[in-house]
Amino acid sequence: MDWTKILMMGAEYIRNNDDQSTSDLDVSQIMGALQSVLGNGSGVDLASLLSRAQSSGLMDVVQSWIGSGENAPIDPQKVTELVGSDKVQALAEQLGISHESAQKALADALPNVVDQATNEEPSLAQQLLEQVGGIEGAMNMFKKLF
Repeated sequence: MDWTKILMMGAEYIRNNDDQSTSDLDVSQIMGALQSVLGNGSGVDLASLLSRAQSSGLMDVVQSWIGSGENAPIDPQKVTELVGSDKVQALAEQLGISHESAQKALADALPNVVDQATNEEPSLAQQLLEQVGGIEGAMNMFKKLF
């Protein structure tokens, strides 16, 4: 699936969630906001997500999105730990919604966006992980960087 379709899907999850503040937003506006918050130019910034997941104790949740099987939900309050409060605030500002609504929007979209971005065979996540020696190798690489 290409990145534009993934962003579109994420935007639809946000528009169709149970938060009234997002139901009337323009899909292209949501897509642009998601791109700036989650993207690295051509897809999900998976390296940053993995790094923050490790440091915040959310690795099991994020791994469920990358792996096959059911995607674990993420608590909206934990979204800030995963993507950073600056990105949550940027999404809120770009969409004209509250910080809490932005957290909820990302909690609804993230599991599905990451899942779709990493579900091709071989997936982007698998390629990245194989190049650095699996999850343990990725974590060692991130530790060296930080």
